[in-house]
Amino acid sequence: MLDFSLSDEQQMIRNSVRAFIDKEIIPLETQVLRNEREGRPGLEPGQLQQLQLKAKRAGFWGFATPKEYGGAGLSAIMDSLICIESGRTFVPFNFGGYADNILFSGTESQKKEYLIPAIEGERVSCFAITEPGAGSDASAIRTRAVRDGDDWIINGEKTLITGGHEADFVIVFAVTDPNKGASGGITCFLVDRKMGWRSEPIPTMSEWSPASLVFEDVRVPSRNILGELGWGFRLAMEWIGAARYETASVAVGASERLLEMAIEYSKNRVSMGHPIAEYQAIQWQIADSHVEIEAAKYLVLLAAWQAENGHDARHTSSIAKLIGSITANKVVDRVMQIHGGIGYTKELPIERWYRKLRVYRIVDGSDEIQRRMIARNLLKGHVKLGVIGA
Repeated sequence: MLDFSLSDEQQMIRNSVRAFIDKEIIPLETQVLRNEREGRPGLEPGQLQQLQLKAKRAGFWGFATPKEYGGAGLSAIMDSLICIESGRTFVPFNFGGYADNILFSGTESQKKEYLIPAIEGERVSCFAITEPGAGSDASAIRTRAVRDGDDWIINGEKTLITGGHEADFVIVFAVTDPNKGASGGITCFLVDRKMGWRSEPIPTMSEWSPASLVFEDVRVPSRNILGELGWGFRLAMEWIGAARYETASVAVGASERLLEMAIEYSKNRVSMGHPIAEYQAIQWQIADSHVEIEAAKYLVLLAAWQAENGHDARHTSSIAKLIGSITANKVVDRVMQIHGGIGYTKELPIERWYRKLRVYRIVDGSDEIQRRMIARNLLKGHVKLGVIGA
């Protein structure tokens, strides 16, 4: 028997988060648009911090962070539901009390120096694996770390790193043994900015401002290896696996918000004496969008359910990431079409959504990489057709 209902607790948390987003975050959209059009950040760091503290006072802090670290310790499904709610606005806000999941693999001293301060908002990290010649193919990275006594010397460049210009330490992946390949030759390091790496922001078509990170003879002590020597690739895949269903969840939330806008506009916009909602051309775009959003939503929640229950969620997460990102881009395009010329202007936020959502088909594994992984799993028999559940 399949049960798709939410528990009373899940309903309460989801509704409370939605109420907070509706009351505190969505009203800031006009300000964010104005700031960005004037070349300023959508939210200043101080404003973001104040919003996070307000959310903390409301009990919204460290949703996925274990309770022993001051978080709520919520499940993967709840994490996905909160990401859906957060996706309903383009305001660059995120709930506080969070740290990159692989930081929990650190030693006690690493947790004290990096994990705890990141959770408390005192330190800012970034995840750096992508390079100019190694994007979706993470195993092709060329950044090298060479042992020098009890230290490692890192040389290389990372690119398109989210938060790279703001971070004060980086979770960086480098080749430590080129003879072992990805499975045993890549190591993850925790590297403070003061150790010598530098960053340059990379302008993009949206508000997303990643950075290029340059490492030139950056000396890192061995105690800053995260996990074990050679474990880097498995840690990277652990980080990316969670990011995929979370990104897809945000895409679902954005799609739902956009469809709400289209429905409201179509009922009020009159053309040739009738609301355009009465025309079949509009109705079909609305219907198709709803069908695709619902399909994406349940695949996203299935991936989260598998992760929560100890199943291998990688295949389903790839499916969710693929359908979620494609759906969001199809929906925003239809919503712009329904609004017509006014939807293309900067008077409405649709063009802002359009630019925001386009990158979802690239980050955390492009559409092409997801298709490659899905096809490979099927062709090699790793995944069987017709199986229900795990």
